[in-house]
Amino acid sequence: MKHLPKHLRPRWRYLAIGIETWPDADPDRRAFQRALWYAAGNLIGDAGSADADLTLLSFDHADGRGEAVVRVRHGHVDDARAAITCISEVDDAAVGIVVRGISGTVRACEERYMGRAGATSTQRDVAFENAERSAVVREDACDVRTESGYVGAATFDIE
Repeated sequence: MKHLPKHLRPRWRYLAIGIETWPDADPDRRAFQRALWYAAGNLIGDAGSADADLTLLSFDHADGRGEAVVRVRHGHVDDARAAITCISEVDDAAVGIVVRGISGTVRACEERYMGRAGATSTQRDVAFENAERSAVVREDACDVRTESGYVGAATFDIE
């Protein structure tokens, strides 16, 4: 079977996605892909979702931060961005998602926008709400462990 000529092949765009969760959350690739499909289906419908063809190409998550590359058809980038930003939970864990950038090739996407999740996190005790608590500190953000779960705080909120 012959390949299609270049002008008839589907054209793709690749979206670099930044993911942030609480330190104890551990979403996996399959759960993120499922959340991506459900968000697209709910926002742009089944036909629009099938047209956009959002596919998760790579996924990496550890210590509350992660990144992913999502492939989408050329004319559906705006729909895909809107659907991706509608994701608020993956496997009942709250997530924050940001589209870092869009590229025409996977390689350019990885070189320009990926690798920023490598910020180090440290575990330390902090003073929060007049008590000493355990916290995960990343750059200028802290996730403080409380009785009801984690609370996001800035460095000036803790002592």
